[in-house]
Amino acid sequence: MKQNNIKTKNNLIYGVNDNPNLLTKILLGFQHIFAAFGGIIVVPLVISSSLGFDPIMSTAVISASILAAGIATIIQANGVGKIGSQVACIMGTDFTFVSPAISVGSVLGLPGIIGATILGAFFEIILSYFIKPLMKLFPPIVTGTVVCLIGLTLIPVSMDWAAGGVGSDSYGSLLNVSISMFVMIITLFLNKYGKGILSSASILIGMVVGYLICIPLGLVDFSAVKDASFVSIPKIFEYGVTFDLKALIAFLPAYFVTTIETVGCLKAIGEVSNVDMNDKRVGSGVLADGVGSIFGGVVGAFPNTSFSQNVGLIPLTKVASKHVAVMAGILLVVLGLFPKFAALINGIPQPVLGGVGIVMFGTVAAAGIKTLSGVEINDRNLLIIATSIGLGLGVTFRPDFISNLPEGLQMVFSSGISTGTIVALVLNIVLKDDKNNEIENIKDLECEGA
Repeated sequence: MKQNNIKTKNNLIYGVNDNPNLLTKILLGFQHIFAAFGGIIVVPLVISSSLGFDPIMSTAVISASILAAGIATIIQANGVGKIGSQVACIMGTDFTFVSPAISVGSVLGLPGIIGATILGAFFEIILSYFIKPLMKLFPPIVTGTVVCLIGLTLIPVSMDWAAGGVGSDSYGSLLNVSISMFVMIITLFLNKYGKGILSSASILIGMVVGYLICIPLGLVDFSAVKDASFVSIPKIFEYGVTFDLKALIAFLPAYFVTTIETVGCLKAIGEVSNVDMNDKRVGSGVLADGVGSIFGGVVGAFPNTSFSQNVGLIPLTKVASKHVAVMAGILLVVLGLFPKFAALINGIPQPVLGGVGIVMFGTVAAAGIKTLSGVEINDRNLLIIATSIGLGLGVTFRPDFISNLPEGLQMVFSSGISTGTIVALVLNIVLKDDKNNEIENIKDLECEGA
């Protein structure tokens, strides 16, 4: 009864533990994949290109990254013993690891990156057992600000997608903008007025419609599908592994940053899924991050962490089922083994992604605002919100602001989410609560009166 009341209160069609039928899970699982797939493959693409990997190695790394993301997602969403948060959390490689991976790879190659990935994962596993003291630092004023920042910092990404993609010759063209706006309208209409699966799968349907429209317009390139092999099974340590202390040190700041981001992301998922993300559950989620990263290294990929992009799907589609996320993980594993299917999804035109991205990421920001609406907006809290969002968005829009900082600090503050989170955490500790000040003033007056 309690679960039903919660679902009604927040208008969820499927709660965290609800298990839709197989077809529904597959459709909703693909919806999660479509939202995350670009992020999952772009990191190995950037690293492979920067380090000059040959086409065979690049393809192997990308397939391994997809497979590792699927394994990590299953572990995170389904849970294995005490490992995994058991909420609808999608996993993949984060941009935070691009810089350290390139710096390590330029000296030790892919084996050095794999070694640092595995060793660094044990650092995050250790951190997962110290979540309880960390969770005390995440009251609603902090979590609301972080959730809001997750959405706001991703808005520029969706706008770039809507315009055609960064570096595109047709960036901002009327055709690209029209397609993205059409997809956005279709998505909004289905989400608001659709019934059953039409509403739940509004993101997926909007993307499929946009994809089909783009084919006759010549915006879909099928060459990657033709060139991709049918089956590709990543081999354990196919290119070797090198364990080096200097490589590990380069990865530690990135692992610390993603630990902070994972805590914020899991808290955000809890907010929109009506789940109490206590310290034990969040710790299990961070532990799954570490274990997933070990699997990533073993199959020849990079560290795995929670994907904030997918948080917006939950309040928008009203589907918070962990079983849907598990299905997304299974589908990712399949895609990792069959590169042609992966290439087909990767061919989704950028304007189509932009159309749904604007709605998804805006929804995340709105969820953060909803959390903050329950916080007393006194002078102290207003300063925390303003400064955290200001600096978080500042480094997002003007990344050159931190270009002269030491490399380690650049890695920490290059993400608007991590910057805003750290600022909110620090200010929440440093700035005394007005209520506490009032109590102290009253005690002082009573002492003086006595």
